[in-house]
Amino acid sequence: MANKEIIVPQLGESVSEATIATWHKQPGEAVVTDELLVELETDKVTLEVNAPASGKLVEIKIPEGETVEVGALIGLIEEGAAGEAKAPAAAAPEAAKQAEAPANANQHLSPAPRKIAADNNVDTNNVQGTGKGGRVTKGDVLNAVNNPAAAAAPTEKPVERVRMSKLRQKIAERLKESQNTAAILSTFNEVDMTEVIALRKEYKDDFFEKHGVKLGFMSFFVKACIEALKAVPAVNAEIDGTDIIYKNFYDVGVAVGTPQGLVVPVLRNADKLSISGIEQGIMDLAIKARDGKLTVEDLTGGTFTISNGGVYGSLLSTPIINPPQSGILGMHKMQERPMVVNGEVKVRQMMYLALSYDHRIIDGKEAVTFLVKVKEAIEDPRRLLLGV
Repeated sequence: MANKEIIVPQLGESVSEATIATWHKQPGEAVVTDELLVELETDKVTLEVNAPASGKLVEIKIPEGETVEVGALIGLIEEGAAGEAKAPAAAAPEAAKQAEAPANANQHLSPAPRKIAADNNVDTNNVQGTGKGGRVTKGDVLNAVNNPAAAAAPTEKPVERVRMSKLRQKIAERLKESQNTAAILSTFNEVDMTEVIALRKEYKDDFFEKHGVKLGFMSFFVKACIEALKAVPAVNAEIDGTDIIYKNFYDVGVAVGTPQGLVVPVLRNADKLSISGIEQGIMDLAIKARDGKLTVEDLTGGTFTISNGGVYGSLLSTPIINPPQSGILGMHKMQERPMVVNGEVKVRQMMYLALSYDHRIIDGKEAVTFLVKVKEAIEDPRRLLLGV
């Protein structure tokens, strides 16, 4: 019977290598065409490789944890061969469990050290054995009686060493690159969320009934940021050598936390989307991120980023720019605070905003103007409808 090769597929634009993350089949097991065989992890996304044919997996050429390039041969399937069905894991018999338990060299003491230990109230589990296989001897127990501190077994701090995923490595690399190359500065403001909260509370049920998606706060901030980007084009620009590239389109990245790390899927042409379109787009990207289905295209080409640390309880932070972008807005936790409104002290729902920006291209005045534009739009949502 012929063997069918399992090949690393194209990984996307500018991605040439991946790490073998998980083999879902082992040699000898039966496979079916299009069944998930192996997951590959790139510096951007996790990709699934399915079986190219039905038969039996006869060989894994590249094990988990190894780096592979596009086109590499990573395994073989014997087409048409009968393989073993993967049996569900059964509970191990008690004897097997005992056999798998780590051996304790102090479990089997001879009568002499056992009696000395009992007479002197010595816990032999805390005595470092010098006998064969680490067993505790009579001399070890006597030493523990006469010099408890010296005889105590050294305690090892529990640690776990885990190799960084490709995604986490790339996140670290890009964030460090951002700090090393951009002149990052942050400026802050605060926004009164009262009007947006009231608007959302009044219309959220009707909104969901009509559009089939929940009305959140992120869509208002996306809209507000787009208006601010139009007013301050430098925040939507990037530096290329000695040139500044001003982008007349608005592809807004929305930072999403996943078990693998922070990813920033991009909402394309966000300026052309309605509030409901933005909410639907964000929900679709969040689902893809949660399920590990984001593509390289979903994660590239953004012009500006919004990060909401408030969902985790962050009150204030300074987000790091996602290169080659020049700005990122940090949203934070809403919190009731006393504010002076028209000469009266009132309790208002407030949120701190942070804009981190590349000072090489954006001046302080422009950064402050950007935040003020966002603040004005959020505090009076009617501006978003009128575009003022």
